[in-house]
Amino acid sequence: MRVLALETSCDDTCAAVVDGDGRIQANVISSQEVHDRFGGVVPEIASRHHLELVNLVVDQALADAGVALEEIDLVAATQGPGLVGALLVGLSTAKALAAARELPFAAVDHIQGHVAANFLAGEGGEPAFEPPFLCLIASGGHTLLTHVGEPGRFTVLGRTLDDAAGEAFDKGARMLGLGYPGGAALEQLAAGGDPEAFSFPGSRRDRLQGGRGPGRQAFANSLDFSFAGLKTALLYRLREMPEAQVRERAADLAASYQAAIVESLILRAEQALERTDATRLAVGGGVAANGELRRRLGALAATVHVPPRELCTDNAAMIASAALHGEHLPYPAYLGLDAYATGEGSP
Repeated sequence: MRVLALETSCDDTCAAVVDGDGRIQANVISSQEVHDRFGGVVPEIASRHHLELVNLVVDQALADAGVALEEIDLVAATQGPGLVGALLVGLSTAKALAAARELPFAAVDHIQGHVAANFLAGEGGEPAFEPPFLCLIASGGHTLLTHVGEPGRFTVLGRTLDDAAGEAFDKGARMLGLGYPGGAALEQLAAGGDPEAFSFPGSRRDRLQGGRGPGRQAFANSLDFSFAGLKTALLYRLREMPEAQVRERAADLAASYQAAIVESLILRAEQALERTDATRLAVGGGVAANGELRRRLGALAATVHVPPRELCTDNAAMIASAALHGEHLPYPAYLGLDAYATGEGSP
């Protein structure tokens, strides 16, 4: 079994070939740097660039894997959630490739893909991280905690009520005058700062000081996430500080802001482990590439699995992995499938 998968949910044009045992034979990721000047992804521009790149990345993936299209047994693509125009490029291309040879097709949910990144075999062919386990997904558009009982099926324990962790990183970086995408830039700046310098909502310092606010106690008892208040707190703090002081304390601001995001993720993960008596935790999503989060995850009283950084950010190998454990539609049942931006097929 060989799976050819495409992922175009946002601004990365991705194609991968994965075998039936979850071993990656090729994983091509083409990032669109054109969005840097806008401080965020422009959907129309992203869609047009996917059109230009999608055939190239498919050809490159097949070449890297050393296989021809005739040797592919299953085609897969992200159906949603994401930017609809971007999704349609990958979904339509994948359906056409499958239909041309009357191959079966798998429509994959993007979040399922991040979970399934943990099923992929390592470079040495070592076994994947097998369920049952809890899974923390922290990406640009999604933050949630799930219980994974078996591949392809999971139960949501908590989700973001507003901004996702990745959005908090990107918006915070933009307020601090850093580039896009902001997560890596903010992490780099934070490396030279004091994470205890400022108290932000959700941070360890904030909790030790008893900072709750209206409705915070009820929220503290849930496994849901909220980052909108943190983003607003940074905005107000920057407005209160003279511009020269902001420049002088930028590293401390970044370190304290990052610490609040990481603390929120770690706190919810700890609570979920305690409430479910689970001893195994997997992580997925682009925020899982953050070094401070990885350090804190390593200190948890659980067996923690974090995929390699290239499998945390958007990629097609995770979509192929999810496809291996999902429904395979025969030709021509999938020809009428459409993309969805959010909600319809999402957990």
